Amino acid sequence: MASPPRRFDSFRFLLKPLAFFLAATPFLFLLYNYYTDNLSVNPLDDITDTTGTWTLRMIVITLTMTPLRKITGWSGFSRLRRMSGVYAFFYGTMHLMTYLYFDKFFEWGDIADDLTKRRFIIVGFTAWSLMLPLALTSTDRMTKWVGGKNWKRLHRLVYVTAICGVIHYLWLVKADLQRPLTYGAIVAVLLGYRIVVFVRGRYARREAAKASSVPPAASLPVDSRQ
Repeated sequence: MASPPRRFDSFRFLLKPLAFFLAATPFLFLLYNYYTDNLSVNPLDDITDTTGTWTLRMIVITLTMTPLRKITGWSGFSRLRRMSGVYAFFYGTMHLMTYLYFDKFFEWGDIADDLTKRRFIIVGFTAWSLMLPLALTSTDRMTKWVGGKNWKRLHRLVYVTAICGVIHYLWLVKADLQRPLTYGAIVAVLLGYRIVVFVRGRYARREAAKASSVPPAASLPVDSRQ
């Protein structure tokens, strides 16, 4: 493992504010363009595309934090992981509200019809539903209340969320598959990395258990006449 990049430690106090601002920038630009009428002739598409794309990007960023921490040894990536996860839920909620309000005007009959007939809507809503408990348990207090082990198990739902997000994107665009396939490849690499780490760790523990279970070699009797 690489040594922690200590040169960044002096800027640690700037880490969260800077990351918070950068993660909020796409939403702020979208808000600015909306109120200044700088969106395209189809603003609904702009809002839907921006919020949906950044939901998936934030999920990918969240998945990237753990490998970066393990590779570099820098704990700062752990601090960014929670924030990027919360922002993924934020953009996902904005994406959902764009559909519910701007597209369907809260016409629940039409929404229910979409949930039974349009598969990309179904898998997209599934992804948001999986993010909901992750966002609700993102605070330190909720982590303690749920329990460390249970919290880790629960937050593995982010893997399923990432897969659902890619599938939602694939089924939505239908024709130009380059972008969703790119995100799919990135998610596959990040999940594959975790599988490799898990398998290696399990193998190492198994070998360690075998080594500890081998009885020590019996000592040869010493001839007292020597």
